Amino acid sequence: MRKIAIITSHPIQYYAPWFRYLSNTGNLAIKVFYLWDFGVTQQVDAGFRKTLKWDIPLLSGYEYEFVPNVSLKPGTHHFWGLQNPNLISQVRAYNPDAVLLMSYNYVSIYRFLWHWNAHQIPLIFRGDSHRLLPTHGIKAWMRRQFITQIYRRFSACLYVGKANHDYFQYHGVPTDNLFFSPHAVESDRFLKQTEIAKQQAIAWKQEIGIPQDHAVILFVGKFIDIKRPLDLLQAFLQAKLNRVSLLFVGNGNIENDLKSQAAGQTNIYFAPFQNQSLMPRTYAIADLVVLPSYSETWGLAINEAMCLGRPVIVSTHVGCAQDLVHPGKNGLIFPAGDVPALASSLQAAFSDRQCLQFWGEESRRIVSQYSYIQATQGLNQALDYIMKSKINNPAVA
Repeated sequence: MRKIAIITSHPIQYYAPWFRYLSNTGNLAIKVFYLWDFGVTQQVDAGFRKTLKWDIPLLSGYEYEFVPNVSLKPGTHHFWGLQNPNLISQVRAYNPDAVLLMSYNYVSIYRFLWHWNAHQIPLIFRGDSHRLLPTHGIKAWMRRQFITQIYRRFSACLYVGKANHDYFQYHGVPTDNLFFSPHAVESDRFLKQTEIAKQQAIAWKQEIGIPQDHAVILFVGKFIDIKRPLDLLQAFLQAKLNRVSLLFVGNGNIENDLKSQAAGQTNIYFAPFQNQSLMPRTYAIADLVVLPSYSETWGLAINEAMCLGRPVIVSTHVGCAQDLVHPGKNGLIFPAGDVPALASSLQAAFSDRQCLQFWGEESRRIVSQYSYIQATQGLNQALDYIMKSKINNPAVA
């Protein structure tokens, strides 16, 4: 049985179920090293601007330990937010066969990369960055050189989708070192709750005040500029849809601007942040889910919505667009920041409501191929590759 150490910033609602899955596969022993305790203690989320604690189990079903974080301002929103002097010693004590890192752009992980003997115990990286919004100039060139050097520390990289694959190749990762390990969510939880979520959504719709005969366009997430909820608001007003309401679910620093621009308009509604146990109901209320972000590494909300059989519209700068959204089959893709194009997409989506239902069915079929099964297959393929490389090149071990 292979022993894998996994280093990640903090307990994340999308990753914890995968770690449980890995622990139950039979051929892997894992231990997760957390660098911060956000998500399992009451703390302020900088994006939502509210104190929260996830209400689903994030620490059960797998082995883990927290590495003390001595940062004066703990968090993942800045470089110095993760400072864990004991990281190397705690991982060494576990004596893994390989180490999987889920991020690197923090001082603590840079120290780990520079001091870890990657020839003796190889490193694997799983990331979701992309170049859908490319940068140019000398700073961009220098950054490319720097990131290329970082990736040379890894024996294999796991890519979550097409845009992420291109990003790794842009930074010099050879094709042989790349393995598909798609972004996934706890699909079983959503599928099992589909019917009850639909019933809950009917009552919630009435509670919010949305007319029962109205279709619902849903935006769910942080009300921040880069997510572009204001674009969706303006596009909805331009589209002038009949018997359709727009629902914003979440909180954030542009909430007042959003509500101010919606004031006096009809068929626009707001609901506060919904914790994880309520997310099936949240997606079940929707007839269409829209993610108009100007920059989004992936967009796991789209995976969740598709598990509930929801059609989707995303911008071209959303990382999952090339993988999960098949235009005209389960949704549409519009140019990021183009409000008239988004308005046209909304009109197209609601031009045939029976077709919209077919889109939802196709969404569920597509996302079934983005599961913890496929994510684990990619990890195992990477492990097979690096273990074989060590056997064939014993001098570097």
